[in-house]
Order: sequence, then structure tokens, then C-alpha cells
Amino acid sequence: MKPDWVVHVIDDDDAIRDSLAFMLESSGHRVRAYDSAESFLDQAGSFEHGWIVTDVRMPGMSGLDLLRTLAARDLPTLPVIVMTGHGDIPLAVEAMKAGAVEFIEKPFEEARLLAALEASRESLALGDRRAAEKLEVARRIATLSGREKDVLEGLVAGHANKTIAYDLGISARTVEIYRANLMTKMKAGSLSELVRLVLVSTS
Repeated sequence: MKPDWVVHVIDDDDAIRDSLAFMLESSGHRVRAYDSAESFLDQAGSFEHGWIVTDVRMPGMSGLDLLRTLAARDLPTLPVIVMTGHGDIPLAVEAMKAGAVEFIEKPFEEARLLAALEASRESLALGDRRAAEKLEVARRIATLSGREKDVLEGLVAGHANKTIAYDLGISARTVEIYRANLMTKMKAGSLSELVRLVLVSTS
């Protein structure tokens, strides 16, 4: 980690924001905290190089709106990690398509966020690492059966197992089996990791 890098934490929940700031500072990171995307943008002229860790769903400007604003204003490029609740997977997918480098589901362990910070920093310095990952993910997707790819598409769209089952004309139990198989083939430990891998392959 570069000592001059700062983690810009944006969350409207005081308790979550303070907890994240304390955790990151305890891990040796410098932190600047904001209670809204608007307050972060108000300080655009004083950005310090580092990361943005933002909630995806906030009153006023959402994490997705923030990404679009950063791009529109041609502001300094900072890796953006979005935090999402269980029901916000489609929104998080949109955020990654808009430029976020990662999303993590709440609640998450300290190690999960720290790993995401480090991975995003390294990806900026080592562009070919992402290219290699893209090739590896494509190889994994190629091992999926047609039906497993159908289920994968439904999961990435944020659909529940029952919805996928209805759309495909199969039972929810069968969807669960396909889901377990494709998670194994994709080497994904969670739904958020699976979605990230698919987005990497299409970026």
C-alpha cells in the first residue's frame, strides 16, 4: 500500500461510516469520511489519490449517480468500490458497468474490504493482470453447459431462483443444482464474486 493513498468513505449511515473509518485506520489506511456523495463532490478540488468506498443506495445522489458524475465532470480517476445490500445486486451491476472496480455485499468482513482495496490498487499498476483474469474467466464460462449459462444470466440479472425457474420452465430445485454446479466451475465463493467475474469477462 502506498502511504499517501487515502480511502474516501461515503455512507449516509453514521454508524457504518464511523465503523468503516475506524476499521480502515486501524489497518493503517488514511481515511476521509463523507455523509453523502454531494459532500464528497463539494471537495472535488482537494481529492487525494486513493480509493472511493461508497454505499450504492443513499438519499439524494446514489453511488451509481456518483460514478456518472465523476465521469461527466472528468474528475480525477479513483478506483470505486461500492457497498450494497442484499437486494441491490442489479444496482451494483449497473455501478460496475459505469466504472466501479468491485462491489461487496453488507455485512462483510474486514479482510474482504482490505483485499478489494489492494486488488484495485494493483489492477491500476498491472493492467495486464486484468487481461489475464479476463481470459481465465472466459475459459471458465466456456466449461458451463447451456442450461448453466441460462441460470448464470438470471443470477447476474439479480433474479431469484424461483424467477429463474419460472423463466426457464424448470423447478426451483433444479435451478439450485445448476447454480451450485456453475459456482463450482466458475470458482466463485459468493454471488457477488460470481457477478464480478462475469463483468470482468465482458469488460
